[in-house]
Amino acid sequence: MNCPYCNHIDTKVTDSRDTGGSIRRRRECLSCNKRFTTYEYIEMAPLFVIKKDGRRERFDRCKIRNGMEKALEKRPITHEKIEEMIDGIEEKIRRVGKEEIDTSLIGEYVMDVLKEVDHVAYIRFASVYRQFTDVTSFEKEVKNLIEK
Repeated sequence: MNCPYCNHIDTKVTDSRDTGGSIRRRRECLSCNKRFTTYEYIEMAPLFVIKKDGRRERFDRCKIRNGMEKALEKRPITHEKIEEMIDGIEEKIRRVGKEEIDTSLIGEYVMDVLKEVDHVAYIRFASVYRQFTDVTSFEKEVKNLIEK
């Protein structure tokens, strides 16, 4: 790591901290003794989503967030909890180990998380995701939820 002040090549790490998605390192130049901070990030392979119509598009966690926020609207769930749930879903998706994943699997992961956290949000999300066409299919889903 070159010093940003004197461009000397020798620096030492004085402190390292895990900040969640990155590692923060405090460094000191062995030539000019100035300190600076660097961050290391894990470079993830691009992940693509296969849509129902066969199209491929780049994975976008904002789409998961938007769907979950609509389902959780006016529910007692904090934004921090929503981000935590999205992190868990993304981690689960990446653990599949493939570069492409079907939207149906992502939808199931979202519903699994919502079912654990808030039943009303789960039913809201499921009604859109499963495209309930009548009251009977909606009623069936609520009965399944109650039975479990």
